[in-house]
Amino acid sequence: MTKLSLTNLPSIGKTLKVPKYGRQELQAGILHFGVGNFHRAHLAVYLDDLFNMGLNHDWALVGAGVMAFDESVRLKLSTQDFLTTVVEQDNDLSTAHVTGSLIDFISPGNKAAILERLSDPQIRIASMTITEGGYFIDPATQKFDPSHPAIVKDGNNPEDPSTVFGFIVAGLKLRKAKGLAPFTVMSCDNVPHNGVVARNAVAGLAKLSDSNFADWIIKNVAFPNAMVDRITPATGDRERKVCADQFGVEDQWPVFCEKFKQWVVEDNFPLGRPQWELVGAEFVKDVTPWEYMKIRILNGGHAVIAYIGGLMDIQFAHEAMQTPLIKAYLKKVTDEEIRPTVHPVPGTDLFDYQKLIERRFSNPKIADTIRRLCLDGSNRQPKFIVPPIADRLLAGKSIRGLALESALWCRYCFGTTDSGKVIEPNDPNWDALHSRSQKAKSNPQEWLDMAEIYGEVGKHPEMQKQFAHYLNAIWKNGAESTVKAYLAD
Repeated sequence: MTKLSLTNLPSIGKTLKVPKYGRQELQAGILHFGVGNFHRAHLAVYLDDLFNMGLNHDWALVGAGVMAFDESVRLKLSTQDFLTTVVEQDNDLSTAHVTGSLIDFISPGNKAAILERLSDPQIRIASMTITEGGYFIDPATQKFDPSHPAIVKDGNNPEDPSTVFGFIVAGLKLRKAKGLAPFTVMSCDNVPHNGVVARNAVAGLAKLSDSNFADWIIKNVAFPNAMVDRITPATGDRERKVCADQFGVEDQWPVFCEKFKQWVVEDNFPLGRPQWELVGAEFVKDVTPWEYMKIRILNGGHAVIAYIGGLMDIQFAHEAMQTPLIKAYLKKVTDEEIRPTVHPVPGTDLFDYQKLIERRFSNPKIADTIRRLCLDGSNRQPKFIVPPIADRLLAGKSIRGLALESALWCRYCFGTTDSGKVIEPNDPNWDALHSRSQKAKSNPQEWLDMAEIYGEVGKHPEMQKQFAHYLNAIWKNGAESTVKAYLAD
């Protein structure tokens, strides 16, 4: 076993693919907020592929963190020279390679260094993966929430930012003062119209302290929308052990992911960009069709298998897909209620895409946990499940399968599985959800009255009827029997 480091790359390179380029050949071009697993399996890999072709060496990554836990991430990566072992796992094959596109990582406590980088003309893109819940969206309106305490704090102290958007606003202001063109702000998060959402957050925050500057941001800063996709589980001791035992590399934080990856981006980069199209990214004028397809079929599909899987004490996504009941439930809901709400996607057969998603969910090598898929429903349900319900209700079509998914989520938030095992808190708003679920056991409408989640959908008579029917059935007969009845009907 060899410890991952620049010094040891020649030794590791005898058995694994390692960077063909030297660290001294790279210059920073992108500052990235949120150096998590997905980023290191997606954007960092696309760049690594380019660098290995001898291209775009002036577009290397510098990481930045704003949360306390980012410091522990930085420390882990710094001990291995910011290298990462990426283990790609297909259903019948596992391969690993080392990436070196991340060349530095600024401590979250060093605000001055982050701002200095953002105001450096060499930085032409500020990118982010901060999760669906990181955009300060009001769940009720699905718009930027300027009243959030963290945003109010940054609005009152624009020179001393503490959020990603506070740093971006401050960095843009410094560049403007220096006479530098603004960097492009690129969201790599799984959020519908993520560029628009990021723009609303940046301009919305700027408006709290300088409305003229907020207008300048809207007129002058590019926020391309993008659809990103690669299933990337969390890293734990299991992954570290596999990396060491199977590939001979001691990596404190390897990334395990599926072989498949996809990136569809609006080509809006005024200061230029890497040639990502040479390594598989697709540049389009409007990313909306791809967003709808991925968010509804893949992310919505994850939600469909997650809560029934959690209530049945299933640990992994592939195990859920090995359960005929859950696989049939996913297929029926996708066939009848989700896919019909997805508009045609250029060059894509939606039936084939659905089969691809089923295959990806079934990958036993990924070991994606049901608990991860159940995480943060309060932020994910309004984006992945409620919109197709709204579309179906507007069209006068059945919502039974999606109403059942909502009822399963409600039952999950009660905090016990069907067998009585305790479900540990699994949502930033767990206490509130747990309380609602307890009330909904006797009055299902209590759950739908969460306007921040359901909005007008929660007031619709058909949704009220179907949700109450399924939640009552789950409590009376159990989750598994209720899904069986749905499939038999």
